[in-house]
Amino acid sequence: MARKNRLRRYRKTNTGKKFLLFLGILVVIGALASGFILFETESPRISVNKKITYLSSNMEVPISVTDGKSGLSSVVVAIEQNGKEHQLYSQSFQRKAWFGQAGPREVTSTVMVDARKAGIKDGKATLLVIARDFSLNGVFKGNETRLEIPVSVDTKPPRVAVNHAQKYIRPGGSGIVTYTLSEPVKHHGVAIDDLFFPGYPIKGSTNRYVAFIALPWNAQQPEKTEVIAVDEAGNRGKAVFATHFKKVVFKKDRINISDGFLKRKIPEFEVYYPELTGSLLEKYIYINNEVRRQNSDTIKKVCQQTEPERLWHDRFIRMPGAGRAGFADQRTYYYKGQVIDHQTHLGVDIASTARVGIKAANRGKVVFADYLGIYGNMVILDHGQGVFSLYAHLSSIDTDLGAVVEKNQLIAHSGATGMAGGDHLHFSMLVHGIFVSPKEWWDQHWIDVNINSVLGK
Repeated sequence: MARKNRLRRYRKTNTGKKFLLFLGILVVIGALASGFILFETESPRISVNKKITYLSSNMEVPISVTDGKSGLSSVVVAIEQNGKEHQLYSQSFQRKAWFGQAGPREVTSTVMVDARKAGIKDGKATLLVIARDFSLNGVFKGNETRLEIPVSVDTKPPRVAVNHAQKYIRPGGSGIVTYTLSEPVKHHGVAIDDLFFPGYPIKGSTNRYVAFIALPWNAQQPEKTEVIAVDEAGNRGKAVFATHFKKVVFKKDRINISDGFLKRKIPEFEVYYPELTGSLLEKYIYINNEVRRQNSDTIKKVCQQTEPERLWHDRFIRMPGAGRAGFADQRTYYYKGQVIDHQTHLGVDIASTARVGIKAANRGKVVFADYLGIYGNMVILDHGQGVFSLYAHLSSIDTDLGAVVEKNQLIAHSGATGMAGGDHLHFSMLVHGIFVSPKEWWDQHWIDVNINSVLGK
């Protein structure tokens, strides 16, 4: 009997020990798991979403901070200079949990940097982004990530001085502005209201620049005329200038559209624009409006890129022949006595003999040589620094894309392709994609007074 009692006590004691051991194991596992969670060692990740090499008095710094474990507890952005930290941005978060996500997984912000207001002097500095999470690692301070970006602080805008500004300008007119910059910059040129004309170095000078400018045919008196310069740090300098605006009254012209013209012309456009539908007249109106707009967009795009060097010299050559239509003629189109459309003629039409040789008006690079809607077979020459010439309605193109042609070199033959009623050359001049009057560019006196005397022949 005694033996059975001892056996029972042994079994109870052994069972209790096993339970305590199991409980102890659970406690240890729980402690280890809690420690693994509370003392996780994964540091936050920081990214600055733009290349920062300069800081100015007005700059945006986009930051993104993430933490996939315990979550973020704080984010700080500062500038360190000469051993001192100048705080620009600080955000802290309250702990939301102990064994789950304690803080936000991600913080994104655009930090406005005003180095001058923060008391930072021009010169070398370090942009700091410091992030901590809610881990108890690091003596309960949390895991820390510290991003250091070496920067140059520059709060002084470039100085701009206007040396020469076009004295007179009119709608459809051209000219130049020259100016001096106190330092190299990343962006500079002339702003006339919402138009911008980039500047280019003047040959033989290290800090003088020229910008070729123009006004569209329908321009009003400009309200803002200034030279602007933006340096690498984003500081903006400017200098205003004045020019005398002259109004122009353009000629009005009447264009009669006949059934014979429609029957001759529409099939040519149907080859290139299969989307044409409706009657011959409806197709014509679509071409004269929508296709014309598309063509204008193409020409503007072609003229967005230009050679940085001036390729041309002296006046542009006018093809011999009678003028049939002038620049910015205000055309009203009639069909059977009824008005069907209004457009502006952005060039000069010159007629000579059929299929006459078309020569380059000045030295330039061929940047377009193909068929283009209302212009038919067309060539565009880039003469450098934003100046272009355009030759349209050609029967043949006798040059190649990318070729550099000399003044008076044969490039094509005249014709009646596109929206042309008979064989002639449509000639246009453009400045940074703006159609301007060719008459100024044909005139050596205008070139001498407005360009050569300023830049040197």
